[in-house]
Amino acid sequence: MTDWLLEATTTHMETVYCMPQSLSAQPTHYCPGCTHGVAHRLLAEALDELNMRERAILVAPVGCAVFAYQYFEVDGCEAPHGRAPAMATGLKRVQPDKIVITYQGDGDLASIGAGEILHAAARNEPITVIFINNAIYGMTGGQMAPTTLTGQRTTSSPFGREGEPLRMSELLAVLPQTAYIVRRSLHTPAHIRKAKKAILTALKVQQAGLGFSMVELLSSCPTNWGLTPPEALEWIEKHMLPVFPVGDYKVSEAVKEL
Repeated sequence: MTDWLLEATTTHMETVYCMPQSLSAQPTHYCPGCTHGVAHRLLAEALDELNMRERAILVAPVGCAVFAYQYFEVDGCEAPHGRAPAMATGLKRVQPDKIVITYQGDGDLASIGAGEILHAAARNEPITVIFINNAIYGMTGGQMAPTTLTGQRTTSSPFGREGEPLRMSELLAVLPQTAYIVRRSLHTPAHIRKAKKAILTALKVQQAGLGFSMVELLSSCPTNWGLTPPEALEWIEKHMLPVFPVGDYKVSEAVKEL
């Protein structure tokens, strides 16, 4: 390389995108096209930007994200199926200076863990919940979940789901105690940017001691939906958004002042 080219290269190169410090440098086990990886990156970026990495405790679920504690460079632990909000409550109460986060799928949070998330929100526990909604049980073979859409075929509803899915953001938002509950999506860059902003806000809510916060993220599951990754993102747009509209479902007055 000539001297002038070396000088130009070393002088003008600027790092514009790199791995967050809060992410571990190791491969994940997620299926190709799954947006868990996108959600992980957004959470890690938010922890870095708010300088929370050394204070954070991540509570991993049982489900596709069962090994999430291995993918973050923060303190982490594993909760029994559905019990992440209960574990997070205990952690936050004995270590109130920590930033305690649960990362849960729809089967973990909305099915076996429905009681735990409902009562944690009702008590306004000052924890942050990242809720991944892909409308199906991912890890165990694609069975019907509480969030499965009406008519959607799964391994346990081969003729299509009967009845309506649970809409967890709407359900928890009616509780007067909760501070911040929103739904975002991960299917386009524009929606991903909005999801990042929501995660930042949810963490700030906990930092300010304002109470319970949850960010629901519409996510893809190409493997169990039987679609290619691009088709799965289109499926979110076409089928999930009409049933699970993105938006702010609860933003308390104190949160608006952040």
